[in-house]
Amino acid sequence: MTLLDWLIALPALGALVVPMMSLPADNQKLVRYFGIAISLVELGIAIGMAIAFKLHTSSYQFVTKVHWIGAFGIAWYLGADGISLVLVLLTAVLFAIAMFAMKGVKDYRAYVGWMLLLEAACMGSFTALDLFLFFVFFELTLVPSYFLISDFGLGASGRAAIKFFVYTFAGSALLLIGIVSLVFIHDHQTGHLTFSLPALMHTKLPKDTAILLFLAFAAAFAVKTPIFPFHTWSPDTYRAAPIPAVVILAGVMAKLGAYGLIRFDLELFPATSRELAWLMLTLGVAGILYGAIVAAGERDLGRMVAYSSLSHMGFIVLGIFAFSTEGLSGSTLQMVNHGIYTAAIFLLLGMIYERRGTLDMNKLGGLQKKAPIFAAVFILVVMGMIGLPGLNGFVGEFLILLGTFITHRWWAVVAVLGVVLSAVYLLWAYQRVFHGEAKDERSFRDLAPREALLLLPLVAIIVFLGIYPVPLLSRINPTTSAIVHHVKKAPALTNSPVSSAAASITTGGAK
Repeated sequence: MTLLDWLIALPALGALVVPMMSLPADNQKLVRYFGIAISLVELGIAIGMAIAFKLHTSSYQFVTKVHWIGAFGIAWYLGADGISLVLVLLTAVLFAIAMFAMKGVKDYRAYVGWMLLLEAACMGSFTALDLFLFFVFFELTLVPSYFLISDFGLGASGRAAIKFFVYTFAGSALLLIGIVSLVFIHDHQTGHLTFSLPALMHTKLPKDTAILLFLAFAAAFAVKTPIFPFHTWSPDTYRAAPIPAVVILAGVMAKLGAYGLIRFDLELFPATSRELAWLMLTLGVAGILYGAIVAAGERDLGRMVAYSSLSHMGFIVLGIFAFSTEGLSGSTLQMVNHGIYTAAIFLLLGMIYERRGTLDMNKLGGLQKKAPIFAAVFILVVMGMIGLPGLNGFVGEFLILLGTFITHRWWAVVAVLGVVLSAVYLLWAYQRVFHGEAKDERSFRDLAPREALLLLPLVAIIVFLGIYPVPLLSRINPTTSAIVHHVKKAPALTNSPVSSAAASITTGGAK
């Protein structure tokens, strides 16, 4: 077994073992320690992969390929390039943090079991090179997410869980249709039935068919990211889910959508990506501005951060479809940055809610005098979100805007408005909550040692990547450069029929 096999197998086996652990009610926390141990081993494996990763190559590494369902050309096919690697690292870090953040859970066995299954599914999604295998992992993320939200959430968590499930399941249905159609066309052209990504990249498609398939894939990933206007599930979900689950939903699972756009839309449909770049750039910029404007009008901190996340994910979409190495590398780095500072801000919001029972800014104020260390950590994370030079958000955002300016100048100019708005509403929120008039005379305790320990790795990463992002960029750049070259060199689309299979899909099977 390779390291990638273990990354998936270890949490999957843990998820199977947890329900069978027979423990008295007062010893349920032992399950939590079991989950923490597995997440730390996962983190160790991910760090080992990063150290062993060969630089200056865009090839997949740590590859494993075993025929699974041979009659249908389905294989257990895993591999990691620079983009996959950094997202595996992000996943390992945030799941370890989320496991440590668990406390006061009514049923640790169920909670830890779902979290471990979700970690296995996320690791599989970021490393699968077989489209059927990817779909299985991508779809598998829905089940534990649904139960984590519905069974352990706050307020209208049941309704939020259903909304999340329906939206993402609908997107997955489109993805399945797109995958099966592409495989069917490839089989008709070559006589070779396969779900292998490298093989399917050579499928020849007429323009109309390629556009339909691109849109089917893109819609599924737009919901997952989420991208405006497919975002309406996210504010309610982020507000209702338990904080450790939100860390994963916003920090990791949102990256599955952006990763899918790079790995599948750009690589399978390079010419179509060029053809429809205007659409994706429009959605990206619309998300940047819409998310920022709505966030500025929110009085609930949780919903404000949810819309802020939508705005920041718009920048990532912008960089992906700029078709420059700077833009795509910036988007990949920003996926990591967004995951880190979003996890940190949601943990801080959870601590505020635990102390005050509300995230309504109208009911908060003057917290800096009562908790100066808490306030200092909060403003540092906010500055990372804004993109202050020297903190992690700056490097990725700068590369995205630079890369977009090179190829799509006016889109970059408009996107800068989002940067300004982000600074305005985030600093305004900080001012109201920490320096405004105190609305509650009750004490507000500063960070406890356990809370500080939880935030320390995230704060350290925010500072480290702001000063020295080279360890990640040196692993990302060869892959992003190869993908940009692949997109740019792809021949232009034509409507000349390539195969009867492709034609039947475009016309809905009409004769």
